[in-house]
Amino acid sequence: MIATKYVDSHMEHLVSDLQTLIRQPSVSAKNEGIEECAKLVQKLLKKSGIKSEILRLKKGIAPIVYGEIKSKQNPEKTLMFYNHYDVQPAEPFDLWDDPPFSGVRKGNKIFGRGATDDKGELITRIKAVEAYLKTTGDVPCNIKFVIEGEEETGSAHIEDYLKKYRKKFSCDGVIWEFGYVDAKNRPIIGLGMKGLLFVELSIQESIRDAHSSLAVLIKNPAWRLIEAVHTLRNSDGKILIKDWYKEVSPLSKNDLKIIQNEPFDENVFKKEFGIKSFVGNKKGLEAKKAMVGDATCNIAGFVSGYTGDGAKTVLPGNALIKIDFRLIPKMDPKKQVLRLKKHLKSKGFSDISVKVFHGEAAARTDSSHPFVSQVKDAADKSFGNSILNVSNAGTGPMHPFVEILKAPCISIGSTYMFSRIHSPNEFARVDLLKKTTKCMCMIMNNFGKT
Repeated sequence: MIATKYVDSHMEHLVSDLQTLIRQPSVSAKNEGIEECAKLVQKLLKKSGIKSEILRLKKGIAPIVYGEIKSKQNPEKTLMFYNHYDVQPAEPFDLWDDPPFSGVRKGNKIFGRGATDDKGELITRIKAVEAYLKTTGDVPCNIKFVIEGEEETGSAHIEDYLKKYRKKFSCDGVIWEFGYVDAKNRPIIGLGMKGLLFVELSIQESIRDAHSSLAVLIKNPAWRLIEAVHTLRNSDGKILIKDWYKEVSPLSKNDLKIIQNEPFDENVFKKEFGIKSFVGNKKGLEAKKAMVGDATCNIAGFVSGYTGDGAKTVLPGNALIKIDFRLIPKMDPKKQVLRLKKHLKSKGFSDISVKVFHGEAAARTDSSHPFVSQVKDAADKSFGNSILNVSNAGTGPMHPFVEILKAPCISIGSTYMFSRIHSPNEFARVDLLKKTTKCMCMIMNNFGKT
């Protein structure tokens, strides 16, 4: 394929453009460089021959960069690339070997915040379209880019954008913003994502901190939260809230077959994270099923009293705990919040306040959909082999794309599974960027043919 040969001969341009993107900070949590990065992305799209514009909802909301190329040979089919230009905060800075926005290259690796998540992935999509335009003057199907700037803070307004620009964004399939590559360099083709419910539980017991000797009379809010949280799940990870799993359907036979065939090296995984066993001592198929189809109740943070060096005998006046629940298909975040509140009240914890930060439903594409085989064929040819994954263990705003645009979504990309995303020294591998760009060319070709 002539487009893939173009990719081979122009990798230095891909690397250079990625370094330019990394060097522009775009931290959505701090509103740092968001406008500047949106304009830079628009510039890169135009440079590659892609018509682009910046879309807005209202002041203060990160804009979406929209790109579009209409196919001359096949104007009836449209493939969308969804990505994001915002990144996670780079702190702690002292744990980086090089400045986090330097984009420095060392051999086969490009380092920097966003190198993989998601600027590295975005550049593979842009360069794949460029390869077709430069070599044939056309693309195998209509191409659309929807590149948002709030993904790392929960994509709070993506649903509003999708509703406002529903007609503009209409498409027949969506390539998601990332895709993992395993330790054996096999791309993992994700057919879905879990949902998320992020809450904060808090309690104010007294008007101020007190001397800890008064713990015989004054209730400790930290103990109160610990007692409440202990009722939410058991030691095997099962959530104990009434009706939490009420609407959930079991995994299908086809899903179970895919999960069974999916390789998962438990020893490599445990070594990477320095752990000795999994929750509930899961092994083999049970561990793989959990990654795909289990809901979670995770304590993300607990704050109360004195947490500095040394000792301070203090009785805290308040306490708070942050919890994220991963949701599976048919779990409605709004219903789950009501169930959580009802559970706390029924267990005698009505004095605990519940604050909701984010809710996102799960989404999944049926493994029998033709789009799946088109993507897998491209991945097998580009990487030599690929793995189907029923659902990613993480969360993204896939559900509104499926519900509003009525389009199947599939994750595939260049994200090496140990590339330290969201951590210091995040990096992208140049060899995987090349293979993924070629893969995107082949996906467009396969999608356009059918």
